[in-house]
Amino acid sequence: MRIFDNIRGRFHLRFKDRQSAGTILGEALKDFIKKRDRKNCVVLGIPRGGVITGYCVAKKLGSKFDIIIPRKLCAPDNEELAIGAVVGDGTTYINDILVKELDVTSDYIEREKLKQLKEIERRTSLYHSKMKTITGLDYIELRNKTIILADDGTSTGATLIAAERSIIKSFTNDCQIIIATPVAPKSTVALLRNEEIDHIEVIISPRDSEFKSVEQYYHDFHQVTDQEVIEIIKKSMIET
Repeated sequence: MRIFDNIRGRFHLRFKDRQSAGTILGEALKDFIKKRDRKNCVVLGIPRGGVITGYCVAKKLGSKFDIIIPRKLCAPDNEELAIGAVVGDGTTYINDILVKELDVTSDYIEREKLKQLKEIERRTSLYHSKMKTITGLDYIELRNKTIILADDGTSTGATLIAAERSIIKSFTNDCQIIIATPVAPKSTVALLRNEEIDHIEVIISPRDSEFKSVEQYYHDFHQVTDQEVIEIIKKSMIET
């Protein structure tokens, strides 16, 4: 794992945008993934922002690219805070510590899970209908591959954990899993390292006290649209 600590004090490192973050991330992964093995890699970007970052990682490595669609489970009255995440196959990760601290009920969790599964279904249907093909885990065979789960940054690690567990459930020990994200606070990096992964690549890992949001580590962190995701998928399919 490579972690470059952010500059102390008022200033900290910032990426120009998701493209530059993905390029830097891909370059860093070259040290871990040997050149002869890169063609056996599949980069899975997490919509929406992680699709841009993941695509740039795949381009840098010369690897295949696709998407996986987990969704965070939002805390009551705070859509920015993830108490867990869910994937379309029903794989669910719950942050039990946060749930207990916030006194979140099981009924709320189930309602939130159903809400996010509907959004996963919407996005999957949209991307499929626009592309006239299959995206996600059915599109590229993942067995015996090195799978790189890429996001544009993570606060709690929830969506990455849910995605990783979904892949493990489907492919057991038949693949190698790498998590790649430009920025994550130190406690989240530690949490991710406890998962059944083979490697984690992080560029900036600030102390928890310094971390407020992923956005603060970007100059351009605009809200990515469905159309941007579709265009990247189109581009990656042409290049495959």
